[in-house]
Amino acid sequence: MPLVALGTLLLILKILEIDPVAAWAWWWVLSPFGAAVVWWVYADTTGLTQRRAIRRMEARKVARRERDMHALGLSTQSDRRKRAARSAAAEARKSAADRKPGS
Repeated sequence: MPLVALGTLLLILKILEIDPVAAWAWWWVLSPFGAAVVWWVYADTTGLTQRRAIRRMEARKVARRERDMHALGLSTQSDRRKRAARSAAAEARKSAADRKPGS
């Protein structure tokens, strides 16, 4: 998203003919959009996007469970399932980090 924002800003500056961007070649101005497309293709093909979505979903599930347990007046600290879920999530993050390309 930052690349798209940068590309939009440069495009607006080029169209409004504001220096120094007005003197730049169009391919310099449009290059952040190309870089964004390359990043999105990379993120989707390596599964990065899906892993981030799953991580967010798991965090929401844990938070929802803690909130519901607290609302029921049950102790969440001594819950074995919660500890097991946290350790499984930590192991999953660790194994995902180990499989990450370039590590």
